[in-house]
Amino acid sequence: MKAAVASRAAALERKFQKLGLRSSFDFVLHLPLRYEDETVLTAPQDAIAGKAVLVEARVLRAEVAYRPRRQLVVHAEGLALRFFNFYQSQLKQFQRASEEGLLVRAFGEVRAGWFGAEMAHPRYRIVRAGEPLPASLTPIYPATAGVGQAVLRARILEELDAADLQDTLPEALRRKHELAAFAGSVELLHRPRPGAEMSAAWRRVKFDELLAQQLSMRFAYRRRRSRAAPVLKLNGALLKRFLSALPFALTRAQTRAMNEILRDLREPHPMQRLLQGDVGSGKTIVAAIACLAAVDSGTQAAVMAPTEILSEQHRRKFSEWLEPLGVRLGYLRGGMGKKEKSEMLEARVLIGTHALIQEDVEFSRLGLVVVDEQHRFGVEQRLALRKKAAASTRGLASPAAVPHQLMMSATPIPRTLSMTYFADLDVSTLDEMPPGRRAVTTKLLSDKRRPEVLARIREACAEGQQAYWVCPVIEESKAGLSTALKTYEVLKKELSGLRVELLHGRMPAAEKAATLRGFLQHRIQVLVATTVIEVGVDVPNASLMVIESAERFGLAQLHQLRGRIGRGARASVCILLYGELQGNARERLKVIFESADGFEIARKDLELRGPGEFLGERQSGAPLLRFADLERDKDLVEAAVQAAAGLIDADPRAARAHVERWLGSRQELTHA
Repeated sequence: MKAAVASRAAALERKFQKLGLRSSFDFVLHLPLRYEDETVLTAPQDAIAGKAVLVEARVLRAEVAYRPRRQLVVHAEGLALRFFNFYQSQLKQFQRASEEGLLVRAFGEVRAGWFGAEMAHPRYRIVRAGEPLPASLTPIYPATAGVGQAVLRARILEELDAADLQDTLPEALRRKHELAAFAGSVELLHRPRPGAEMSAAWRRVKFDELLAQQLSMRFAYRRRRSRAAPVLKLNGALLKRFLSALPFALTRAQTRAMNEILRDLREPHPMQRLLQGDVGSGKTIVAAIACLAAVDSGTQAAVMAPTEILSEQHRRKFSEWLEPLGVRLGYLRGGMGKKEKSEMLEARVLIGTHALIQEDVEFSRLGLVVVDEQHRFGVEQRLALRKKAAASTRGLASPAAVPHQLMMSATPIPRTLSMTYFADLDVSTLDEMPPGRRAVTTKLLSDKRRPEVLARIREACAEGQQAYWVCPVIEESKAGLSTALKTYEVLKKELSGLRVELLHGRMPAAEKAATLRGFLQHRIQVLVATTVIEVGVDVPNASLMVIESAERFGLAQLHQLRGRIGRGARASVCILLYGELQGNARERLKVIFESADGFEIARKDLELRGPGEFLGERQSGAPLLRFADLERDKDLVEAAVQAAAGLIDADPRAARAHVERWLGSRQELTHA
């Protein structure tokens, strides 16, 4: 018997852990989704349609009925309760209640039935006459399968009563930001009385959550700055030659970002900087400048990209820029032989995909890591590269040196997101475009106008231009979407006389490279592709893009795809073909149609998707905000940033206690 009880208790604890409830304070901070009012009784005849109420009636009898299907029907004074999925124990419970003259209190919606008022599947209790009603509203918590509200509520209130709710924030800080007391706030949110004003309590909880995140990021930033890193040269010979030979002038934004990065590289602690900028803003050349600083200083630089296509483009660009300076370039891809890989690892600048973090890859003296499209890599992948880099610095003056890290993103980070999830990074922003980039005209067309689009492609190709046709999936889809394979076969017939080819992510690397080379060399006129071309494709002669089933794509994807054109001298057009518009698809297409500003698009994307989807793999191991909303609570974000800056210096012990209370074992909210 004891073993069975222990087994059930262990199973329940596992379910609690599935909800993220491990420590006492996890339960205290597991706050309600909503409340139900069981403090007032309502007569069945006074119930309002669609509103859940608490009714009380004497149980008359209970029976199993079979029309329209098997159900338990409980007949009470002025009310019938119906349960279509019930246990035999419930039938006995109600039969016993009718024999003893007990009452049932049921909470749910009252509706008109065949024989009067009735409730279907209400929450109920068997009570004796005169039993007092609850004094507070009934909280409804986020739950999981196998954990009922009653069990969860009892455990939460038990932990709440036993917890030390002493405030972690100094009184002066609470007064400055007009914050309610912590203990009173959580007590009110778990046990609110009817009509209680709870806005101040929620404000305190949201502020504390944002502050904990800020403090965690700042502690991580300080830990990183306590480590040693190779001090790199600012004005090495290679970098001077490169800058003097550039056939164009860097933009003011590029110059500013370059100076910020070079300033970081000469520090004795590791740089951890994010370089963000819209599609085509010139991030790659800034990264190349950082790599030259590493080479000038006698160390290696590694550039990791999420796709073979993007890494191949980097290889072409870096070869064009660095090989004339005598810098040896290496390229790592999957499937390389041991000897070839070993030779590549002797290069001064290494470019590759995940191949850079394979077990048999050993760098000799890595001083700088560049991670492009950083949000596509998980925390563990970035950590793997940094660990390899730390092991490669044995020949340097500081054997424990950690490499500098530059992360790049063509998806601009909205300000509120930058202030919260990216607070542990220094950020450089490219907020202007190099001269010569032409604006892309965006058109929204129903897929019923497909013949017009085909005619436009023929016209463009007749003028010597090239076109992309982008599809959301590769093979046949149950959703009935146009697929790349099907579209490729159809377009070959509809555009007979033109050279149409297919590109998707499952093709062998060599085949993908050959197809892209053919498109770059103008031998292919129309390229049917999936989102594999979203990054890393630069074909100036391609001036027309068709995105089929555009309503299926996210805002960031649409903007990135559109950025593949407008890179040459011709005016470019992006046609968004759409089918049935559901959910927020209409709003997404409206945003991409009206704006070409990546920062504004990113802000709207955050509004529509929330930080979880926006951040992607960046979030591995990091808790999302549960209560605060980055858009609605902008004022609290600002206040938490300000408060964290002061608290971490003035009272580090209180700062650590606050982080421990809120994040516990999940406080590693840091970039790798």
